Amino acid sequence: MDNQPDTAQTVVAGNITCLALGDSYTIGEAVPQQESFPYQLTALLHQQGYATASPVIIARTGWTTDELIAAINTQALTQKFDIVTLLIGVNNQYRGYESNTYRTEFVQLLNTALTYAGGNKSRVFVVSIPDWGATPFAEGRDRAQIAAEIDQYNAINKAETEKAGISYTDITPGSRLAAQDRSLIAADGLHPSGKMYAQWVQALIGKVTAGLKK
Repeated sequence: MDNQPDTAQTVVAGNITCLALGDSYTIGEAVPQQESFPYQLTALLHQQGYATASPVIIARTGWTTDELIAAINTQALTQKFDIVTLLIGVNNQYRGYESNTYRTEFVQLLNTALTYAGGNKSRVFVVSIPDWGATPFAEGRDRAQIAAEIDQYNAINKAETEKAGISYTDITPGSRLAAQDRSLIAADGLHPSGKMYAQWVQALIGKVTAGLKK
């Protein structure tokens, strides 16, 4: 989970704007940009008749919650967005960070996402952390322990998201199917393939379109 250059695109002309906050799972490490889930999401919205701008992405491979917070502060975006997604925490788990710290920083990020959505809870969408223990990268590691720790982090982000009255999409069970289906994993043996991201988008699209009507 090494660091790679971050991405932060400028919004182009379009009616529906999207901000995606996260880490490698948000930028789509090891797949073409158009196969990342924020780009697939906006593309599907476009297919459904929405005028969409290219997503703005604040994410970097390897980022933990505190690093995402610092990056958001550096970006200092003032724009409000129609859709805001948040997926963060795998690198906290990978580095063995304290779960209580994750809770505190996740809540801060959730509040930040809500601010970027103009305070509209119907426009914020949290995605659970996938289980990298199901990937070839985890060969020789304790996959059961990884799964248990991922579940612990997801229990935290789910509880805090639901407490805030914000949409939560659990993609973790689907990510574990990668243990039997290699087509769900990118060529690097660690990150999701475009096929897996497409599954995430299918899980999100109904919630997003419903949120856009509120």
